[in-house]
Amino acid sequence: MKERFFKYRAVEELAVDIDKLGLSEEIKLSENFDVLLRPVKVAGREVKNALVIHPMEGCDGTHDGKPDLLTYRRYERFGSGGAGIIWFEATAIVPEGRANKRQLLLCEANAKHFEALLNSARRAHKAVYGSDDGLLCGIQLTHSGRYSFAKPIIAFHHPILDARLGISDDYPICTDDYLERLEDEFVNAARLAMKVGFDFIDIKQCHGYLLCELLAAKSRPGKYGGSFENRTRFIRNAIGKIKSELGDGILIATRMSIYDGVPFEPDKLTGVGKPSQYPLPYIYGFGCAEDDPMSIDMTEPIKLAELLSSLGVCIINVTMGNPYANPHIGRPFERPPIDGYESPEHPLVGVARLLKGAKEIQAVVNDVPVVATGLSWLREFWAYVATGVVANGHCKLIGLGRMALAYPDFAYDIIKYGRVDKNKTCIADSCCTALMRFKHNELCQFPVGCPTRDPVYKPIYRHALKTLP
Repeated sequence: MKERFFKYRAVEELAVDIDKLGLSEEIKLSENFDVLLRPVKVAGREVKNALVIHPMEGCDGTHDGKPDLLTYRRYERFGSGGAGIIWFEATAIVPEGRANKRQLLLCEANAKHFEALLNSARRAHKAVYGSDDGLLCGIQLTHSGRYSFAKPIIAFHHPILDARLGISDDYPICTDDYLERLEDEFVNAARLAMKVGFDFIDIKQCHGYLLCELLAAKSRPGKYGGSFENRTRFIRNAIGKIKSELGDGILIATRMSIYDGVPFEPDKLTGVGKPSQYPLPYIYGFGCAEDDPMSIDMTEPIKLAELLSSLGVCIINVTMGNPYANPHIGRPFERPPIDGYESPEHPLVGVARLLKGAKEIQAVVNDVPVVATGLSWLREFWAYVATGVVANGHCKLIGLGRMALAYPDFAYDIIKYGRVDKNKTCIADSCCTALMRFKHNELCQFPVGCPTRDPVYKPIYRHALKTLP
């Protein structure tokens, strides 16, 4: 792969570009990796280190939503990898909310299979480290909303995204009654997660899925739309009902987008991403300035973070953007996704944007740990940036997603050798995203992994490319 942006042979060269791009206030570098290995307090519990494996969908479950062979393999590798927090992937709580036919589904019939999956990850951890003390395992609970594979379930009409998905102006939005029932489904899923043995649940509010869309539902009528109070009604109710039902039996976290941005599209001549034409005022994105949605307005994201903290949320995992509409915002990349565009900015700008947003959230929630994200593009230099984030108090936790697919033992190598192996790192070539987009096999979904670093996925990826219709 020809590198467009990443040409660094040493961290000093990276530092030059950080300075040249005016990003040194947000991207700090430090080589004292031991900072990442210090315990972190989460709701009174001690997590063994500051490293988090992000929720990364493997799209490798059975058609009825149970974990399958590749699911077990992935989580056993995560378990032995040494990160203090394993954040299990986006798992649907209702059948109609699944993003693809192989997305995991947490329901009564599948609970024992999730218990076996969780136990396999914990066993793998114990086999390497002697015990699972200090290991925190949680599961991300989701509804895919407009990206549900059976049919789109939308909170409001989005003038750009509706057109891309073929959603007509008269397509119905989900009703308030449906959302009320869905709150109860989150309670049921939380109860099952507690029964299975997870330490925490994540109520997913990011990347354009249903609960994320609700945060931006300024144009929606009724009690779940319009005002900030109405747009946060669902998350307030869901947390309140879970706590009322389960007490402190399970911790509650959330991964939330603090800036949706506007959809992008490739320039017809250059292939470089450019913003799609958007209306003003722009009332279709959370964290977007209405008069200039290319700019971030942190007023509501900060207000939401403070609200979540007051409701007892134990971790806030900060992200941005929509992987279907503006992937460079949430996942700075070297090579674009198969359905995407060339990056319109240096990926370091995207890294800095994500770190700045996470830092601003951490500053207002005090003792609630915030997870910083967006570091996989940095390859072997991610740990220098991560150490700078933690050492300077910008965030308490560091999450890696694409990197974990490529290099599940990234934490182990820092623990044992004090370094990162550049020959194992993610190179941000978006091959994992391509596998997620491919649906043309007998199971209607290819499994997701890293074809570049993981030999199991290389032939799967080649077959997917060879058989593209």
